[in-house]
Amino acid sequence: MRQHTERNSHRTTSTTLVMESLRAATESIRAHGFRSLLTIVGIGVGVAAVVAVVALIETLQNTVTEQFADLGGNGLTIASFTPLERSIREDFARLTRQDLARIAGRIDGVASITPMLYASESPMVDVRHGGRSALAPLRGTTPSYQDVYRAYPAVGRFISHADDQGRRRICVMGDRTRTNLGLDDAPVGEYVEIAGEWLRVVGVMAAKGDVLGMSQDDYVLVPYQTLAAMMGDAPLDMVIQLELEPDADPELAQDRITQLLRRAHGLKPGDEDDFVIQSADQVAAAFDQLGSVVTAVAGGTVGVSLLVGGIGIMNIMLVSVTERTREIGIQKALGATRRYILVQFLVEALGLALLGGVFGLALGYGFGALVAAFIPGLGGLHLPMWAVVVAVGFSAGVGVAFGLLPAMRAARLHPVEALRYE
Repeated sequence: MRQHTERNSHRTTSTTLVMESLRAATESIRAHGFRSLLTIVGIGVGVAAVVAVVALIETLQNTVTEQFADLGGNGLTIASFTPLERSIREDFARLTRQDLARIAGRIDGVASITPMLYASESPMVDVRHGGRSALAPLRGTTPSYQDVYRAYPAVGRFISHADDQGRRRICVMGDRTRTNLGLDDAPVGEYVEIAGEWLRVVGVMAAKGDVLGMSQDDYVLVPYQTLAAMMGDAPLDMVIQLELEPDADPELAQDRITQLLRRAHGLKPGDEDDFVIQSADQVAAAFDQLGSVVTAVAGGTVGVSLLVGGIGIMNIMLVSVTERTREIGIQKALGATRRYILVQFLVEALGLALLGGVFGLALGYGFGALVAAFIPGLGGLHLPMWAVVVAVGFSAGVGVAFGLLPAMRAARLHPVEALRYE
């Protein structure tokens, strides 16, 4: 019974100590309003910098991840890659129609495969209609493009197998290209001139918008065989995009494609691959890893400003201890313990830091949202909860760490010497 009573008495004393410390801290912050405001702003700017940087990087990661999601988790992209030694000799690597046929015929588990053929010397072409012209990427592809890239026409139709086999002079364009050429919303049947050839528009693809200021709707698609015929003897290169069956193993497929292409290209053991194979998941994971590194570096860099704010807290608390030396002496003369004085000044420092943290959180989110609004296609700002917790928690930690020395100095003052202080 006696122990229970002592525990209750201890809890009551601790609660009273905290409440009195809060009251004293509030009064001190109010009494020195301008000085306290400057300290809060100092902490807030540091927190705002951290919050804005983390929020923008997280938002960028989410946007890019969503774009890769359109390719599907079982998608593989195969592109040519010229090693440094070959590029010096101007012996540039290329993927050919024979490579496409080999992959399509010898790799198991391929649900769909489509080439993206383009003139390697100039992927951008001049597209003309009437008196207007526009530069746009020209790509040759097949009907399976729709399934692999999750892209479908909003007006008209897409390229058909008959278009490809018959090398028909037709094209499908992105919505931005349509706008740049001054075509109406349904330009099916209109003719455009590309590389001296007249092509009939059969469809316009559904708009996807901009990503980081770059349009996803500025391009012209023609049948694969048509582009090969249009380019004649010009050097051609392609990117091969394929979608695997749901139960297929992407790593196994990559290994088999690697072996197939190395044999076809006559590469010897030890020779560097003249192609690169990546899955959508691998690219997204690599970008996420890069984003995490950038977040850590940027967060650590701007976190230095938090330390500057912490030094500001220590300065203001040291000044406060000096100004209130006689007050501390009176409190000690009336029975205040070292613990009471210590907690009183720590609570004041913690209060300043937390106010700065909340202010910085709001300021950083607002600034990040403003920046995101000026970046086309970035979407709404995403601030992860862990960033909120870290920002406020770190500011609180800074307050305690830099408030501890002044608090200890105040707690150690001798009451007689404090009362004599002028």
